[in-house]
Amino acid sequence: MNAFWRALSKNRLALGGGAVVLTLAVMAVAAPLVAPHDPHKPDTKRILEAPSSRHWLGTDQVGRDVLSRMLYGARVSLAVGFVSVGIATAIGIALGSAAGYHGGTVDAAVMRLVDLMLVFPRFFLLLAVLAFLTPSIWTIMSVIGLTGWMGVARLVRAEFLALKEREFVIWSQSVGASAVRIIWRHILPNAMAPVLVAMTLGIPAAILTESGLSFLGLGVRPPHATWGNILNDGKEVIELAWWLSVYPGVAILLTVLSYNLLGEGIRDALDPRLRQSVGRFGGRGR
Repeated sequence: MNAFWRALSKNRLALGGGAVVLTLAVMAVAAPLVAPHDPHKPDTKRILEAPSSRHWLGTDQVGRDVLSRMLYGARVSLAVGFVSVGIATAIGIALGSAAGYHGGTVDAAVMRLVDLMLVFPRFFLLLAVLAFLTPSIWTIMSVIGLTGWMGVARLVRAEFLALKEREFVIWSQSVGASAVRIIWRHILPNAMAPVLVAMTLGIPAAILTESGLSFLGLGVRPPHATWGNILNDGKEVIELAWWLSVYPGVAILLTVLSYNLLGEGIRDALDPRLRQSVGRFGGRGR
């Protein structure tokens, strides 16, 4: 663990990404306290007002404060990211563990299911499913999670295939430990490093997916603010109110980039081979 923190602390891009992620999380949690205006309250006297000292990021078509809506939108985006990745990770761990430990028919069945899910482009699969459901934040989180577990399942399966041949697993089997105990107490804790990286990289993908769906009008419905539906509002008046497109776009860009930098930093710090290459060659160009 000490080696992990030392390696991570040397990666300035990862630390910068982590700082941005932490700042966004704090601002999202504290949105009711730091938002300068009610994000849902219109003001017909200040429609499409440019950024000013009263409205730092301007107002939208009905006079709502964009900064306040951005802060509340961060809560939705981060909630979608964490919950949907949590659902996908839980499913991926369960199926990957079963496939990797039992092998044979179970492994073949799980891998064919993974192959079947990967056949369909994920975004179009989401569009097809949401066409039959009522869009809401819980629907979005569930659908993104239920269509995003395949990568985790394959990672966990690969780790289990390698770890189940190790001496401590063979010893546990020889003393009569149950399969459930061996999986959850012995193998899975040693297989979580790539899963942690996959979770960190999966959060920005989920945020980007939710933003795309909201931009298309298939995500979280108004009056709830999300970065995607703020962008959707902005495309109607992009020539008159550039701030409605620029600020949420920058927020999405910074969030996705920061999570990716943090995830790559965690991956490099957890992989001993990468740590050795960093020490041998004096870094990875960062």
